[in-house]
Amino acid sequence: MGWWLVNADTLAGSRFVVSPLAEATAGLISLERGVAGHPGERAWLDAHLPAYRARLSGDPLTALTVRAALGHRWLADFLTPTPTGEGEPGFEEELVRIRETPPETARANLAVSLRGPLPDPLRRSDLAERCADVLEWVWTETVLPTWPRRRRIIEADVVARTARLSQGGWAAVLNAMRPGMRWLGESRLQINLYDNPPREISGARLLFVPVTPYQGWVSWDAPHRYAVVYSCSGALAEADRASVPESLGRLLGPARAAVLVLLDTPKSTTQLVALTGQGLGSVGRHLKVLLDARLVRRRRAGRSVLYYRTAAGEVLVKAQGQGQGQGQDQRGAAPRC
Repeated sequence: MGWWLVNADTLAGSRFVVSPLAEATAGLISLERGVAGHPGERAWLDAHLPAYRARLSGDPLTALTVRAALGHRWLADFLTPTPTGEGEPGFEEELVRIRETPPETARANLAVSLRGPLPDPLRRSDLAERCADVLEWVWTETVLPTWPRRRRIIEADVVARTARLSQGGWAAVLNAMRPGMRWLGESRLQINLYDNPPREISGARLLFVPVTPYQGWVSWDAPHRYAVVYSCSGALAEADRASVPESLGRLLGPARAAVLVLLDTPKSTTQLVALTGQGLGSVGRHLKVLLDARLVRRRRAGRSVLYYRTAAGEVLVKAQGQGQGQGQDQRGAAPRC
């Protein structure tokens, strides 16, 4: 198995970072492989896959380069630069690091991802630039229009994992962050199931990078920085898709109803702000009304206060949802003769 040796100081200094480039790269992988990890990603693929395939079909050399970079077991290193962890660079600022990859480095990285010699058409100097152009298209056409929503999901995931850290320690945060990843104890972090030699990363900066597509990888700029890119938890990735029954929205108000619907599992105020896009004050007022109406309760978990629906809240949401579904069935049904 592949594992990293991580001491307590490295774990204590680790941090979560937001990377627009990682989000676009994860989107590129999903588009290239055409496989969805959850229903929301399936809808996204249906909307953008035809245009992506049309773009690459008109540029066979770039299509070959992208396929080579997205190896089955290993991604080309130049395609996944490790975030610096300093500030929050924009997409173009991150993309420059790919565009500036020396040609010989790009060719060497592609040979590794292909696990063999480069095909003759790829023995050229513009490979990194071609991949950067495709990533820019993916970002502009498929990610940027929904980036505010994606960012809320990412922020909610970070909040949830940070709360888990205070409750269950690093093992609770790291276990199953990505397939094959778990905390083994004795300073060992298993990052995958491959038979790779261990890496000593104590003293380096360890970064965790959430993305919304169902993709993930690891990268490093040894010996200074190591990063784990992982998919946001399924519950959070789909949380903004939880529909608010129309009748419940009329009863409570759309914004307050949205908060109640999201509390099918316990969430903090910060998570609700991230998921709904509402301000902290607004979410707080909605929670107070719901608490006074005994539709939700709260409990402390470590340093966080979590809110969750009561039995009455469950009945209200389910009753309104069923009523809405029945109404839709009746409106959509064809008359019988």
